[in-house]
Amino acid sequence: MVQTIRNVAIIMALAFVVAVVPGGDAAAETVLVALSMTFLAAIAWAASRYYRSQEMTLDTIPDGKRALLFGSIGGIVLLIIGYEEFRSWNGGVLAWIALMAAAIAIVFVVWRDATTY
Repeated sequence: MVQTIRNVAIIMALAFVVAVVPGGDAAAETVLVALSMTFLAAIAWAASRYYRSQEMTLDTIPDGKRALLFGSIGGIVLLIIGYEEFRSWNGGVLAWIALMAAAIAIVFVVWRDATTY
């Protein structure tokens, strides 16, 4: 109980600083961007490690399916980057979800086909 109260007090103090201190909004935005960049860098590092561990499997996939796999992964990356643009117009979030689902489905189907005997 005491730990929860302490954590809530810390969050309230940080929110107060962002709301009251001049430049607090800019500092909060900077921290958010830094956290986002760190998260995306961690995803890129994990993808790189996974690629290296599955390199032989990827080499055995036919060229057309490999192009589909890498194209859909590139599409996922572009969709993540362009989310704000999709969000800015009517129906954009639904289109974003549909495109993301299609790209993930392509990755799943190609990967399942490559790993089944």
